[in-house]
Amino acid sequence: MSSPSESRRAKAARRAGEFPPAPEPLAVPVFDSHTHLDLTVQEAGVPGDGDGDPVEALIAAAAKSGVDRLVQVGVDVASSRWGADAADRHPALLAAVALHPNEAPRLSDLDEALREIEALAARPRVRGIGETGMDTFRTGDEGRAAQEASFRAHIAIAKRYGKALIIHDRDAHDDVLRILDSEGAPDTVVMHCFSGDAAFAAECVRRGFHLSFAGTVTFASAGNLREAAAITPPEQMMVETDAPYLTPVPYRGRPNASYLIPITVRALAGARGVDLDELCGTISATGERVFGPW
Repeated sequence: MSSPSESRRAKAARRAGEFPPAPEPLAVPVFDSHTHLDLTVQEAGVPGDGDGDPVEALIAAAAKSGVDRLVQVGVDVASSRWGADAADRHPALLAAVALHPNEAPRLSDLDEALREIEALAARPRVRGIGETGMDTFRTGDEGRAAQEASFRAHIAIAKRYGKALIIHDRDAHDDVLRILDSEGAPDTVVMHCFSGDAAFAAECVRRGFHLSFAGTVTFASAGNLREAAAITPPEQMMVETDAPYLTPVPYRGRPNASYLIPITVRALAGARGVDLDELCGTISATGERVFGPW
């Protein structure tokens, strides 16, 4: 999800629905490993005139850009339920369900919320448990205990149901690895919106994790992310939007949506010095391996 450091101007632009123009479509389709369609509609609307079902409009815009499949990610019980239901209605969607790290300390009954997440995890088109992890930027250290308890519970759910674990890690690399090592990581782990440097990427790669890169890899200040992408094996790489947040350059600050994935995947191909179509094919195959068939 978005960084609280986003400017007021960026948030106002999202609310105004100032979607960027569509980029050149990809010749080989890829998937968006992490998007929030509910928040995109709520905060920014949809590209174009917005007539009809807004979720269908976002899916259709993505398909025109060569983004043929999307993973809709929950951040609380309500959005997780919404995503699971949306995946049942839309063949291009799969769902992930969880309590965001910032949500856990706010809940009066964390155990009950976790029970609801586990019930959703059993649904067949729910293929991921996330986004979960550690992030004390907003909650402060007083939120750490609840976040860690929630994270450990999500790890257990992912292992019980054989689902991919999708991790939100904000300035918490050591904590995330410590907890995963302590609990024993699930077979499939995705580092959502990878934010580390090449050294942390190497640690994640060594553990067999998948690194999902967002529009942040295009930012001028993100040399560390491009270095991390350069050393990540293509078969452990994914691409995402985290829409409606983290819009890639040159449209940073405007609302994001899955149809803008081509900008980010082209940046990844450039960072790796590889053929774009070949990278797209590998990323697409990774999606099937991590999340199963759509």
